[in-house]
Amino acid sequence: MSTDKAKTPLADQSKIPVSQPTSKATTNACRMCMPLGACLAYTGFQGVVPFLHGSQGCSTYIRRYLISHFAEPMDIASSSVGETATIFGGESNLRTGVANVTRVYKPFMIGMASTCLTETIGEDVHSMIARLKDPVEGMEAKTGVKTPELVFANTPSYQGTHADGYHAAVREVVKALAEPGEATHAVNIFPGICSAADLRHVREMVKAFDMTPIMLPDYSDRLDGVTVAKYEKLPAGGTTPDEIRASGHSQASITLGGLVTGDVELGGDMLQTKYQVPHYKLPMPIGIRLTDMFTDVLSQVSGMPMPDEMVKERGRLVDAYIDAHKHAMDRTALVFGDEDIVLGVSSFCAEIGITPVLVATGGRSGHLAQEIERLNPDLVGKIQITDDSDFETITALAQELKPDIMIGHSKGYITARDLGVPLIRVGMPIHDRVGGQRIRHFGYAGTQVLFDRIVNALIQVKQDTSPIGYAYM
Repeated sequence: MSTDKAKTPLADQSKIPVSQPTSKATTNACRMCMPLGACLAYTGFQGVVPFLHGSQGCSTYIRRYLISHFAEPMDIASSSVGETATIFGGESNLRTGVANVTRVYKPFMIGMASTCLTETIGEDVHSMIARLKDPVEGMEAKTGVKTPELVFANTPSYQGTHADGYHAAVREVVKALAEPGEATHAVNIFPGICSAADLRHVREMVKAFDMTPIMLPDYSDRLDGVTVAKYEKLPAGGTTPDEIRASGHSQASITLGGLVTGDVELGGDMLQTKYQVPHYKLPMPIGIRLTDMFTDVLSQVSGMPMPDEMVKERGRLVDAYIDAHKHAMDRTALVFGDEDIVLGVSSFCAEIGITPVLVATGGRSGHLAQEIERLNPDLVGKIQITDDSDFETITALAQELKPDIMIGHSKGYITARDLGVPLIRVGMPIHDRVGGQRIRHFGYAGTQVLFDRIVNALIQVKQDTSPIGYAYM
């Protein structure tokens, strides 16, 4: 529980009402911490070990949290800052930690992030890294272990969410390695926080337009891998160093879910400013309309029409909407989670006849209402949004609105149980079901899976509460 929550002024003038909690404390926040997002992002790059400059408890909590969702082992190193280092500074701890990680893992890169503790005491980690190079290189001369790249992202939890930490880490990795050069046929994809299944599907969508995707990052193999006979300290998979370098001369960058970040610089923004790589910011491709935006850009960049098989996927989804329209029409939903994913899910709900009467997020950008209104003007006057929210607030609002269904991650389970409505699990974290890392949301095919899950949940409620029951529709 954190106290005296910072308030972010709303940056937009949306007609959709936006509320923020008025309490002095957060109870079961609808978000996770910035270092968690940074660790997830670093895991999506080949040969990278996430490293937190802070107390041991931070790395333990984040490691356990992500393992529970992805069901894969994950190592997160720590400088183990304690009482003494808090008073006199943690540079010695950082130096020892980097040397140990270099010796044990032999990584290509150590992806470093700060924590609340080290941000509060004002650690100048960039200067520490500059001084770290000599002792690490000295170890290389003695042991033959190559000096890793050291990348650092500022991630104070009290400033942002796990999504902010994720974007910050991706930006710092790309900033450190991207190089200029002759334009290639590759396209950079900044996918946002999504499932391993979504990452794989987006990669195949780009390939279908005869382009080479550079996923920044891609944790689909490291966090949804195969069984191996011998434990690997650094699992195979992730975006390679050569791919990161080549991102500086790709023909374009596409960020999926970068609409509500406000003034935060994304990796694609940096590449556009520094290397003139065109950057397209799109909502997460959930639903037909938002997936159309993505495929339109892929078609524009590649110069190719939509492939026939993708046209058929879209057609099957349209047909499914028609078949099941009577089950979804005029229903209401409570949608919650990351700003990026609730924007996509809310827009998807609107196009299938479900009104997202409450859209709740722990994000603080202040841009969510503006983007929902821009993409879904028909929702004005029908929904409300709560920013910087927690589940105490969400539950109180839900009891008034009485939605037919909840769509979000597993932290909303207790609220759904108390309301007596089904919870469709999307996003992260999903700690109470198997396969959270394989849930599909993106593209026409992913939307088809999500659509069937939502409609079947609504049918089951009607079936279970019927006084006579039925086994045929």
